Amino acid sequence: QVQLVESGGGLVQAGGSLRLSCAASGGTFSRYTMGWFRQAPGKEREFVAAIRWSGASTYYADSVKGRFTISRDNAKNTVYLQMNSLKPEDTAIYYCGAGAWGKIDYWGQGTQVTVSS
Repeated sequence: QVQLVESGGGLVQAGGSLRLSCAASGGTFSRYTMGWFRQAPGKEREFVAAIRWSGASTYYADSVKGRFTISRDNAKNTVYLQMNSLKPEDTAIYYCGAGAWGKIDYWGQGTQVTVSS
């Protein structure tokens, strides 16, 4: 059983930056593809970014491409999401997920990101 704990959310003005972290425990972190997802009020959860186990391959939603960067440190069992040039439409609860590509087996509890205009 893998436990995921997100941190780093908060309130930021449009154009600002935040760095989210997701710390994993209870499993072999380096085996998992890790992803970030988000859910805005009244909307379904959507994919944001993912990174393969080695960190060599990353994938992004079109809406965040060029602004967000996903990375991981397997020695620290942590995945990061650097978010730059934030927009009000990025406001959501951000969730970390772990699993195989295309299938999330474990979820964190989420961290709130609010971008003011």
